[in-house]
Amino acid sequence: MITLNDYLYSGDTVFRILQKYSGDLRKEAEKNHNEIDLVHSDFLRQISELLEHNEFLTSQSQKIRDFYMYMAKEYPFLAFTFKGRIKSLIRAERKFNGYVVEYIYEYYQKHGKYPDVSEIKASLNCFRDLIAYRIIISLPKCHLKDVNSRKEQEICYLYEIANTLPEFLKERGFTMEPGGEVKKSTSPFLRDSLKPYYRDYICEEGNYGYQSLHITFYDNSARCYMEVQLRTKDMDDYAEIGPANHLGYEKMQEMERSKRDVISQGECIYFDEAYERGMLLQKLELKDIDVNMFTAVNNSLINDGCGLYRGRLILPYEHLSRFQNDRID
Repeated sequence: MITLNDYLYSGDTVFRILQKYSGDLRKEAEKNHNEIDLVHSDFLRQISELLEHNEFLTSQSQKIRDFYMYMAKEYPFLAFTFKGRIKSLIRAERKFNGYVVEYIYEYYQKHGKYPDVSEIKASLNCFRDLIAYRIIISLPKCHLKDVNSRKEQEICYLYEIANTLPEFLKERGFTMEPGGEVKKSTSPFLRDSLKPYYRDYICEEGNYGYQSLHITFYDNSARCYMEVQLRTKDMDDYAEIGPANHLGYEKMQEMERSKRDVISQGECIYFDEAYERGMLLQKLELKDIDVNMFTAVNNSLINDGCGLYRGRLILPYEHLSRFQNDRID
């Protein structure tokens, strides 16, 4: 079985790793008639194309910048950051294999048998966050009469921005994609017409207390999907450096091991291969990797200049509140 780990120690670039891994995976899949590995190979080529032919990102990020400029005008008292990234190779690989494992496990739990290959392939038509933008807002304490009301006010502003974003991007060539009833919002602050499109992890928290608003758009010019996430600074801290990050990773390892206990080795080759690839990535020691433009002292101290682990940055736009004496009623 071919794994991503096999290609991380030769000093190659991320492009070269993608080319070798996806190419070898396709050859092996054709030899063994493994249709899931063919889908896997196509998925890796999609990432490679985003990294290699990304001229469209200049146009796309300019349209995102238009919304940044709109917010700077409408909300001068808010501090906010716009971040954009292409999902990292390691996290994309982990997610692909995680989807395979999760789908087969849940199908087996529900039906007592394994899904057909066609059903597994259909379940993998769901990667719409390879390009993602994040809007993070913060209301400085100096603007507040009552510091204790900060959280509530920030959430109100977050939903207000969420109500404005879709129409703004629609005018610039983006189409909202339905959220598929996943985490459908019950917030009174979000317009009813937008609730089928947002996945609301604020009204209904995600695993380990994760909070955010997610919405997917199709970029009609670039002909690709992108995801936009909206968070307050506290929500972002909790997700990036708080319990939602660390506890989530530990719990994920426990959950993956428990799935192996349910589905025995050798019963489903697609589960076996995806599970093994996922486990190898979880055990990866980043300091031992030899990839061009990537260095790690350990699994926390990382200098990633190629998008291997932390994603390839498209943009950061940052706005700092300038009116330090104004109060928000």
